[in-house]
Amino acid sequence: MGLKFGRAVIEALQKLGRGGHGVLVDSSLNDGNSWGHSTWPQAMSILNVLLSPDQLLVAVDTLAEDSRTGAKSAGAKLLLIPQHNLVLATRGSAQFFLRIYELALQASFRADFTMEQLGRELGLVVDQLWPAYEKAALEAGIARSDIGTELVLGGWSPQANRMVATAYAKNVSDEPARVQPLAGGLASPGEPLRGGQNSFAPAEVLAAGRIQAAWLNRSTGRQVAGGRLLAATLCPSGALISDLGAI
Repeated sequence: MGLKFGRAVIEALQKLGRGGHGVLVDSSLNDGNSWGHSTWPQAMSILNVLLSPDQLLVAVDTLAEDSRTGAKSAGAKLLLIPQHNLVLATRGSAQFFLRIYELALQASFRADFTMEQLGRELGLVVDQLWPAYEKAALEAGIARSDIGTELVLGGWSPQANRMVATAYAKNVSDEPARVQPLAGGLASPGEPLRGGQNSFAPAEVLAAGRIQAAWLNRSTGRQVAGGRLLAATLCPSGALISDLGAI
């Protein structure tokens, strides 16, 4: 199987470098200078996934923090690819997440796009983009221990005729991104929810988020999770994003 999306990324970058028209991404995606923004919002916090054959729920908090100034803001840590009934969500670097989402969204316009192809190659694209991002993040003053990303791609698979989701994680350049298809779901962080029951009920999802936020803030000694808890609920007929409440 060829690296269709990975190669398309490179080809698009080469075309743009020659003044041509790229079909997927702009040249800044693989350019270290493009990461040098004045603010570097970080999003280490909550990422929860519940998965069944006909339903997918992804929940994230909204707290983001400028790594340079410490200023708090509200961040979008889950974004839809609505025409394919997919969601991409993150826990980690908001900057890196937005780059990956831009790539995935533009790839979704291709006539031969499939969720399965994107899912197989997303980890490879993470590996391609990571060195430039890591270099720019270090130059921006972010501690190496704070540079990392967790991503989840999920949604309706026409090929499998069910909901599917895959988790990706990356924090060092000399190892490939970790890729894990999900069976029943994911809780990140999972420690405070051990022994609990999984439930799609909004009140239960919110309660779990509040437990995780309190645990994270207590264990780190500062506020790293908070704001509102947003949930994307996907079923075969479409997606709904809900604000479940303050955490």
